[in-house]
Amino acid sequence: MTDKTFKRVGVVGAGVIGSGVGHLFAQAGHDVVLVDARPEQLDTARGWIAKNARLFAFLQKDLPPPDAVMGRIHFTTDLDRLGGADFVIENITENWEMKRDVHRALDRVLSPGTPLAANTSAIPITRIAGVGRRPERVVGMHFMNPVPVMPMVEIIRAVHSSDEAMQAARTLVDEAGKQSITVQDSPGFVTNRVMMLMVNEAMFLVHEGVSTAPDVDRLFKTCFGHKMGPLETADLIGLDTVLLSLDTLYLEFNDSKYRPCPLLKQKVYAGLLGRKSGEGFHRYKED
Repeated sequence: MTDKTFKRVGVVGAGVIGSGVGHLFAQAGHDVVLVDARPEQLDTARGWIAKNARLFAFLQKDLPPPDAVMGRIHFTTDLDRLGGADFVIENITENWEMKRDVHRALDRVLSPGTPLAANTSAIPITRIAGVGRRPERVVGMHFMNPVPVMPMVEIIRAVHSSDEAMQAARTLVDEAGKQSITVQDSPGFVTNRVMMLMVNEAMFLVHEGVSTAPDVDRLFKTCFGHKMGPLETADLIGLDTVLLSLDTLYLEFNDSKYRPCPLLKQKVYAGLLGRKSGEGFHRYKED
């Protein structure tokens, strides 16, 4: 567990996905620096990771004990602490202005040779890479929720991504015990470009009164063998993130097929964001 190509992994953003990314690499034996601008979010992330580490260790006996996982994660609001990282993954919200500012700061903090990955659902990696002085070191890494459980990571090659940066990303994913598939840069890549269309259309079915959310999800699980229906999937992702992703796809492709469902907008305006708020297209009991 200690013989790693990248000993210290920096993770920027301690939301649901960023916390999962930090958990994954700490579980795999890496030292992790988890950075978020909000101390309260770091406290929330600490609780999430501790809870999930206990659950996963109970379900899978070959995983390290929860105390060992938590002991490898350093929680901080100080972005400068990433200066000694061997690989950094940015995971903040799907907002271009915020990502631009974070990548400008990372360009200042990181050593010139440090590979930098942007974890995004829809924003083109080439656009993100253009923020810094070294676009060749920037790649995309699309992790899916729940990160420690999902077996595959989508790795995205931007226009300037070097072979060395791409290989670094593949090596890091392999060291975490996950598979990877490389795709070329395009808004939404493969997974989200298809999935966002599906979940959005499922929302329109509910919006138009064609079916109910439970029945839509039941049809997909029963007829197609999906583990989760499209609306359950949207609730897991977070309806605010789904809306931001659809807005980005709509903007980038200028194609009306990506127009967000009005019911999705209404739920986001109402704060009904899915699992993380307790209600989205379904209601969820508190733990």
